[in-house]
Parts: sequence; structure tokens; C-alpha cells
Amino acid sequence: MTKELKQEFTLRISQANKTQLITILYEMVLLYLDEAKEALDTENRMEYKSVIRKIRGCINELMGSLNFEYELAQNLLQLYLYVNRELVKASSHYDKENLEHIRKVIDKLHAAYKEIEVQDASGPVMGNTQTVYAGLTYGRNTLTENISDPSSNRGFCV
Repeated sequence: MTKELKQEFTLRISQANKTQLITILYEMVLLYLDEAKEALDTENRMEYKSVIRKIRGCINELMGSLNFEYELAQNLLQLYLYVNRELVKASSHYDKENLEHIRKVIDKLHAAYKEIEVQDASGPVMGNTQTVYAGLTYGRNTLTENISDPSSNRGFCV
């Protein structure tokens, strides 16, 4: 993942509500799947293993965020466990087929959460974050981000 993408994800996470956070995790998994395929194409096994670990981290975070008060959480858990099994197979066999199985599951979940995201009117999960304004300025075709935060207290509010 490039530095610019990391910054973009960080900004989106800091301003996201609960549903958007799940969508962002799915997008990260899809991006990492592309990186894993690229590592397989270039036969870079170390990078491949590293990317698989990152995908597993995202899936573990998704599993940890499930609310088992709802029946849907059990179904999602089964899907996440399936994805984890496919990741283990992909990691040991260096096979793109397992990555495709994972992509199919995550693509469908991502599309479903994108629809739910539109209906979720809750506020951001993170509070007390910096406000970032971005736009084209005097520089030619450059994007400049300005951080405007009158209060320098960005820690926990008690």
C-alpha cells in the first residue's frame, strides 16, 4: 500500500461511522488481495506472506467487531472463518484460486455494506479529531491539505 493510500485510509477512518469502518476494512482487504496477486506474479514469496498477514489482520478485526446479539453476526462469522481457511490454503500453496474465492466473498460483503452505509446516519466513531481541508490551491495541479484545528487538545476527553 502506498503512502498516499495509507494517508487516505487514515483520514477516512478518522471521520467514519461504524458502517463506514467496516466498508473501509473490506476495501483494504480487496487492495491487499491485489497486492498478493502481484506478489505471486513477480514470485516474491516474502511480500506475498506479508500481504497475507495483513489480510488476516483485517479479517480478525472484522471478526472482533461482530455483535453476537444479532443472528446475522453468526452468519458473518462463518464467512470470515471461511475466508481465514482460504487464506491459510493460499499461504501454504501459493495459489491464486484461493485468493479468487476470498475476493468473491469480500466483494459481495463490500457491496452490501456500501448499500447499508447510505442508510446509516450515525456520526463518526472517533471524536476530537483534526479537521482537514483539501483542495486545489495556487500550485499547478497539486493538492494541498491544510489542517485547521483551533484546539490543540487531540487526546481523550474526560
